[in-house]
This record gives sequence, structure tokens and C-alpha cells, in this order.
Amino acid sequence: MTSTNQAGVASQISLRRRQFALTLDQLAQRVGCSKGYLSEIENGRKRSPSDAVLSQLEEALDLPRGQLIDAARWERTPAPVKRDMARLQTDRRAVQRLGEMLDAGSLDEAYRSGELARLVGRVAPGADEPSPVALPLEVPLINAVSAGYPTEFTDLGYPATIADEYVRCPDLHDPDAFAARVVGDSMTPDYREGDIVIFSPSRDVRPGSDCFVRLEPDHETTFKRVFFETDGQGQEMIRIQPINNSYPPRVTPREQVAGLYPAVSVMRSIEP
Repeated sequence: MTSTNQAGVASQISLRRRQFALTLDQLAQRVGCSKGYLSEIENGRKRSPSDAVLSQLEEALDLPRGQLIDAARWERTPAPVKRDMARLQTDRRAVQRLGEMLDAGSLDEAYRSGELARLVGRVAPGADEPSPVALPLEVPLINAVSAGYPTEFTDLGYPATIADEYVRCPDLHDPDAFAARVVGDSMTPDYREGDIVIFSPSRDVRPGSDCFVRLEPDHETTFKRVFFETDGQGQEMIRIQPINNSYPPRVTPREQVAGLYPAVSVMRSIEP
């Protein structure tokens, strides 16, 4: 991956747009999306724009094909995988350094200085070394209790990962994960009022996923099951479907959905 692609999607789009002296409105018109949707992407609040949208942005901003798509996939890569890749790069440098010392005949000096032991430890760590213990991830609980549809959650304007309360998730590794408390009964019987649902922006959204949904233009949010559809004009639509049949579904154009964050686990109290 090149250093260019290692830059975030949001920063690449923002920098390139300013280089071309384009307003958000002008770029949104070129891409065929709303200004608010594009603003969500540039501000990093829209974590997973589709490859189709990213491809349109590449064309509109005269970026190499696949550059934004590659950067988005890297951003969605779980943190442990990124750390493993960085470790592999470090190990390759260690192997190269060992080879240089062998060629130079300087192993004795490297042994006395301790450099040889450090390099060998990086390339082939001892089997008897204890494995590090992963601490549970603390996930911000971002919502206040509020009723209604479709504003069953509110993030209270908190910056990412900042909240007044946190919950621990030992099997989750997404640093952008967050939690919200279920309000109302639109997702019964699978989810009850008071349940705490954990959402992971790094997970892929599939048809039938239960998601935290952020809607344009007023940043409404809700927790619903989502399905991807196409209307009679070929426009991409998203059906926001309650599980409780007492509530009607809502069908929304794709560009009016600013964020889809899949649920990955639920926490609830056991009633006596």
C-alpha cells in the first residue's frame, strides 16, 4: 500500500476538492449525491461509503482508479490485522539486518551488544514467552433515552469515542465501536427496551443487518433492520424495517442515508 493510499478517505477527498477549488455543492452535483451526504464523508462521520460512490468521487476528483476504494478498505481493516502487518514489516527489516551482519562477519559484536538477541527475538520469539492478555475494549455508550420514530437514539453531539458512560466488550477490536440503549418496542421480540446494543462501523453491512441508521437531512437516527432495494427508476433505495410488525417500514433513497453501522452484540440484564 502506498503512502498516498495510507491517507484517510476523508482527508484525501477534502484536500483534492480544495485543490480544485470546488464547493461541497459542486462536488456533490458531479457525484450525484446530496451535499449533506458528502459532508458526512469528508468529516469522517460516514465510515463506509460504497465502492460505487468512491469510484464516482475518484472520477470527479481526477484521482487514480481504486485509490479511494483501497484507502477505505484499509480503514475498515480491524486494528489487530493492521498491527500484524506492521509487525511483519518490522520482522522483514530484522531479517535483512541479520543478513547484513552475517555478510559482514560482525555477529560476535552484535552478540556482545545485545543487538543479535533483540533481532532474533523479533524474528522467532521464544515459545515459552507468555502471550499478551487482551484487555476488554471500552465502548462509549452514546445515547440518551428518548422515545419516538425514527429518533430512538441520539449521540448528543459527542466526538467519536467520547461519552459519559462506557461498556466493556472483551471480544471486540473495533476502536470506533459504540453502544446505544434500546428505547421503545419497534425491534421486539429480538431486542427489548433497555438492551444495550454494540455497533461496529468496521463490519460490513449486509441485507438484513440490524443497524444504527443515521438519516439525512436532519441527522435523525434509529435502530432498524435494513434491506437494499431498487425502485422503478433504478434508484438505489434502503428499506428501514422494524422487527415489530406494528410499525411500518420506511423506504429511503440511498443518498439520504448518511451512515449504517451494524449491530454485533447485545447486553441485557437478567430479570429475576
